[in-house]
Amino acid sequence: MLTVSIQKRLPDFVLDVTFSVAQEIAVLFGPSGSGKTTILSSIAGLVHPDAGQIRLGERIFFEQGKKPMPVQMRKIGYLFQDYALFPHMTALQNIRYGMTQGQEEELSELIDTVGIGHVLEKYPHQLSGGQKQRVALVRALATKPDILLLDEPLSALDADTRRQCQDELLRLHAMWNIPFLLVTHDRDEAEKLADVILLIEHGKIQKSHEPASLSR
Repeated sequence: MLTVSIQKRLPDFVLDVTFSVAQEIAVLFGPSGSGKTTILSSIAGLVHPDAGQIRLGERIFFEQGKKPMPVQMRKIGYLFQDYALFPHMTALQNIRYGMTQGQEEELSELIDTVGIGHVLEKYPHQLSGGQKQRVALVRALATKPDILLLDEPLSALDADTRRQCQDELLRLHAMWNIPFLLVTHDRDEAEKLADVILLIEHGKIQKSHEPASLSR
């Protein structure tokens, strides 16, 4: 269970949110600039809140007045909006970055599941948007994280590729059974992917509810 209760002063408002995520897909839904990415960055340790606590199970990532847990110890997979692939590395080298030894069998299965075996020797500039997204997703999961954070990972894709990648996210979540926390401002995407939707405006959760319909 991921439990977040934090406050962080931003230029236009104070981010002040409290929520919990179990082994489910939770979507942070709301307009641009509402604080969604700051929440993900705080969980990942890239940003430190001003107050509050972030906990995953018994592990405390952040607590006011104490030293935050280092990023590399949090066991978090993070899929950035621009995928953040290293341009000088092949797809396979990007995937293996940060992995430890003894994970080859799981990696091979993950590559087969996502269907990117034919692009492993290509460089990012040789990949389509959907291929980049899949490579970045495999890289995020290859380290066997306890939680996956996704910051609008499908926003740059065309409609058909976006639907395919949404289906892959649902399938991978069913396989991994860890919390997925996804940021989007696309209502259809939120309703398709989410077990629970957290509506955020001006740094505050206005509503927490199940989507009207789940496409699964």
